[in-house]
Amino acid sequence: MKRHLFAFFTAAFVSLAAQAQTAPVDVVQHAVRGTVDAMKKDPAASGGDMTKIKQIVNDDFIPATDFGRTTRIAVGEAFKQATPEQQKELVDQFSKLMTATYAASLAQLGTQDAKFSFKEGTTTGNDALVTSTVTTPGDSQTVAYRLGKVGGGWKIYDIDMSGAWLIQVYQGQFKAQLQKGGVPALIDFLKKHNARTE
Repeated sequence: MKRHLFAFFTAAFVSLAAQAQTAPVDVVQHAVRGTVDAMKKDPAASGGDMTKIKQIVNDDFIPATDFGRTTRIAVGEAFKQATPEQQKELVDQFSKLMTATYAASLAQLGTQDAKFSFKEGTTTGNDALVTSTVTTPGDSQTVAYRLGKVGGGWKIYDIDMSGAWLIQVYQGQFKAQLQKGGVPALIDFLKKHNARTE
């Protein structure tokens, strides 16, 4: 159940205009509740239709994230050494990976009732921390979000659930692939992984 809540907390939408007008805690709150509402309103999505769920993730979640930043940090120095084409491919493939992951988790979540609470943590310059607690029948989880300033608004770029930050998890996986064959090996790994979820 806990691994499924990971996507539940992160699959969300906040328009660019709303981000420019709200504090980080409000961005997270609107994001989480926006995704829940989208799932509840769509019978196909709440019934487990993966095509529809992926559409919701692409429409409502991806625009609220800064996966370019997430990818750059997770890949590390190798990202700077990659060609512009390779950099774009890394971000595109990582976004596809996250879309499929969130869609699968949302499908597991289904129509469970959930209650939320949100708390703003530290905000320093262009970086902010927000925590959220969700309670579902028989389970309660606390998830932390890191948000970064993008233009005049905020976007989520890292999530901590059960003590594991998203970027740290992928840093380890990406490092192993980079050691095998550099950026081309990592791109190939991501493509093959994404092909299995299509």
